Amino acid sequence: MSASLVVFDLDGTLIDTAHDLVASLNHTIGLEGLDPVGYGDLTYLVGHGGQVMIKRAFSLRGRDITDGELERMLDVFVQHYAEAMPGVSVPYPGLVEAMDRLADAGYRLAVCTNKMEGLARRLIDGLGLTARFAAITGGDTFAVRKPDAEHLLGTVRLAQADPKRTVMVGDSLNDILVARNAGVPSVGVPFGYSDVPIAELKPSHVVTHFDELTPDLIERLLAR
Repeated sequence: MSASLVVFDLDGTLIDTAHDLVASLNHTIGLEGLDPVGYGDLTYLVGHGGQVMIKRAFSLRGRDITDGELERMLDVFVQHYAEAMPGVSVPYPGLVEAMDRLADAGYRLAVCTNKMEGLARRLIDGLGLTARFAAITGGDTFAVRKPDAEHLLGTVRLAQADPKRTVMVGDSLNDILVARNAGVPSVGVPFGYSDVPIAELKPSHVVTHFDELTPDLIERLLAR
């Protein structure tokens, strides 16, 4: 039988990166004279990569930004964020135990994030989690990114798993949509950075804590 796979989003799903992302964003926009954003703005800002975070922060402050300025500021953001990594970012409660349960039951694990792959790998490595994943893909790994199905399906191929035996776990619209577009079940988590309640996005199932992410649940979702 082909390998079964559980694919995780990164920011807001596997790892609580809010404080470090906001710190780097505020460093970047502060150099341009913008007032800092707060954690209450995070759900609007996060989930589409650093460029979108910066553009949305400027929009939030009523300022325009050119492509050239954006490119320059992205370099500042990435450098600041990477140098501090992993900072105060930590796995969500129960995650490591959930991954142990799934791995012990024979599931492969992977990461599919819109964060740049280099940053994703540096963060995951800094937290000592790299060896757990059969594949780690970012927003620049392929020609497309979430919610395009090919980002998830490409991750499945790299993990040498079966898309018909795959479940996607995420906290936001991009995660639920990429699962839907790829024809795989999804598990939503409510503790991440979605700007609407995760249940409203209609994932296949919602877990409120990683204690609920069990092999039995994955098999029930795959059997639907």
